Amino acid sequence: MSVIRSSDIGSYLYCRRAWWYRKQGIESENKAELAAGTELHQRHGRQVLASSLNRTLGFILLTIAIVILVAYCTLQII
Repeated sequence: MSVIRSSDIGSYLYCRRAWWYRKQGIESENKAELAAGTELHQRHGRQVLASSLNRTLGFILLTIAIVILVAYCTLQII
């Protein structure tokens, strides 16, 4: 009995013929395109991560600025 992986299910649902070829051990003929697609996805992943980090840093800086403003206004009242 062979193990069915979630990636196998995804590959099968995306393209049954490609899944079958891979199971038969037949190599893909478009390796350059596959490599380019992999690089594109990795670059996009890095951009998404950088964007998330920038957003988090922005929220932290905004929170610090609000705390400083509240402290300043509080000291002006006293």
